[in-house]
Amino acid sequence: MAGGGKLLQDKVVDLILESGLPPGAPLPSEPQLMAQFGASRNSIRETLRALHTLGIVDIRHGYGTFVGEAPVTALLPGLLFRARQSARQDASTLADFLQLRRILETALISEVPQRANDELIGELESCIAEMRSGDVVEADRRFHQALYRPVGNEIAVQLIDLFWTVYHRVEAEIDPPEVVRDEIGDEHQRIVDAIRAGDCDAAAEEMARHFSDIERRSRRFVDEQQ
Repeated sequence: MAGGGKLLQDKVVDLILESGLPPGAPLPSEPQLMAQFGASRNSIRETLRALHTLGIVDIRHGYGTFVGEAPVTALLPGLLFRARQSARQDASTLADFLQLRRILETALISEVPQRANDELIGELESCIAEMRSGDVVEADRRFHQALYRPVGNEIAVQLIDLFWTVYHRVEAEIDPPEVVRDEIGDEHQRIVDAIRAGDCDAAAEEMARHFSDIERRSRRFVDEQQ
């Protein structure tokens, strides 16, 4: 049964790709899919629900089923569950997600200074101000979301946000972090200063230093669990 279900999902995906249907385009109706694939209505509906969970199709009740955009964020529920489950047995899970963020962000940051404009600098400065006086975690998220927008790699931006979300959700659940507003604000300000100066090497150095500081703050809990 599971294998058959997976095969039907593959057929629907192949239909979308081979027909050249773009995101937002309507899929054939359920009766049409039943006839084309020789499948029951229940099988078609189960398949479409599974693809909806993955973001491959978008089910709009009362309107039909459409091609989805398959955002990376569709992976969040499963990835978060696995991270939460593993973190209760091995606290190094936090370090694993932090390492993934470090790899992505330190690889991209050197491209930002030459592409940044005054609007981006202002947005980043606004996030830093919020870190110093408001919601540190949400401001940090907005900072890292905005930071790599000029690079133009949408998948990388989505992955960075995905790993950021998983890391902070798990960290908050098993060991709420100590809020050190000035330290966090200063780290991000040094990154922005390097970007404003157009210094790619300095931006990379400051981002690497930022992650070293995050790792240092996180290591306490990991060490306690080992």
